[in-house]
Parts: sequence; structure tokens; C-alpha cells
Amino acid sequence: MENISQVVFDFWKLEENTEYIELSKMVISECFEIEKIQNKNLYINVIFTVPSKIKEINKKYRNIDKETDVLSFPMLEKEEIEMKEDGSLPDTLGDIIISIEQVKRQAVEYEHSFKRELAYMLVHGFYHLMGYDHMNDQEKTVMREKEETVLGKLKIDR
Repeated sequence: MENISQVVFDFWKLEENTEYIELSKMVISECFEIEKIQNKNLYINVIFTVPSKIKEINKKYRNIDKETDVLSFPMLEKEEIEMKEDGSLPDTLGDIIISIEQVKRQAVEYEHSFKRELAYMLVHGFYHLMGYDHMNDQEKTVMREKEETVLGKLKIDR
């Protein structure tokens, strides 16, 4: 089973992009492999959107009235992921929503490629779905190490 059930583009404002789809599949697959959950019948939905839409979603679900780069909406608790048996019925790990324009801006700001920034957003979103966060220094260190491990294995450097 593929670990991405679908990659959706905000069709009114974004054209489907094969490179984004292929990168998403590669990155998410590596995340699943590193976390050893590739056989647990879990999948993720990846949604690419525009700044105005991600701002609307951010306000609605987080009460933050501003654009952001990535939002993650987990469907399972960390304990549920750990208890899930291989071969059980398919479950959605969650949704990752990414603003393509924000990714482009950040790639320029951080002086690295668009590919690297998009891959980072996918990995970052994945680890939020897995229950990781970066609200304090300790959490941030753990999450960043996991993100860099995935990107390093894929040889997607800064």
C-alpha cells in the first residue's frame, strides 16, 4: 500500500504538478520507513493550496488569522499509531496542507532550493501527525533531529 492516498491541488488556483506529487511520495515513504510504520496500513493526504486558503484554514481551526506554510491535522493519537497492528484496516494518519507560495518565499529567504523547502514542509507536517511538536527547546531538538535524519537519508541538503 502507498503511504499517500492522494495529493490534492487547490484546483481553482493551482495546476497539478507531477514533480510535487513525486517528491511527496518519496519523502512520505521515507518518513514511514524511518519510523517503521510502512506496513501498518496508514496513509496521509497531502493538500497543496494558496496563501489565502491556508490563512482561512488557520483562522478556522487554530484561531490564528494569518498565512502559514504548513498545517497538519492528525487523525490518530501517538498511542493509536503504536498499537496499530500490521495488516489491519487502513487508517488515515492525517492531512498535511501546504501553501506552495509560502514554500517558494521561504526557499528564497533561507537561500536553498524549492525542492528542499517543500521536502522539509512534508517532513515537518509528517512529524506533527506523529505527535511531535516544537513548543519548547527539548521538543524542538527531538523534532529537528528526526526531520534532518529523513532529509539526510534522501540527500536533500540545504
